[in-house]
Amino acid sequence: MYGPAGYAYVYFTYGMHYCLNVVTRGTGVAEAVLIRAAVPIDGIDRMRERRGARESVPPHLLARGPGNLCRAFAIDRSLNGADLTDSPLTIHPEKRFAPGQIRRTARIGIDYAGEFVSKPWRIAVRGERAVSGKR
Repeated sequence: MYGPAGYAYVYFTYGMHYCLNVVTRGTGVAEAVLIRAAVPIDGIDRMRERRGARESVPPHLLARGPGNLCRAFAIDRSLNGADLTDSPLTIHPEKRFAPGQIRRTARIGIDYAGEFVSKPWRIAVRGERAVSGKR
């Protein structure tokens, strides 16, 4: 998580699932964004396979939540440190959103974070069903 920016920081948590972060600051500064969800567009059958999900599970649920996202996309520690612009794990934002489509809320699942619990550091697309957690 200490840089360089634009690289993956993948870690194993709770002894059960991986989480993907995008490093956002320069080398030596610990700052990253946790990727909590993704909208599946392609490879949905493979995602269902990896998740052990039935065909009746709607696509928007396959990568909803950081652990599910990593299972659906086969992300594990082998991808830690991957360059997100030029590696097997790449982020290609195909769609851009107008400022009014983006919402900021308090983060979830961090009751331990003291003064940072209510900071509006959770970014999501308004109305997107793939967004996990509190609505």
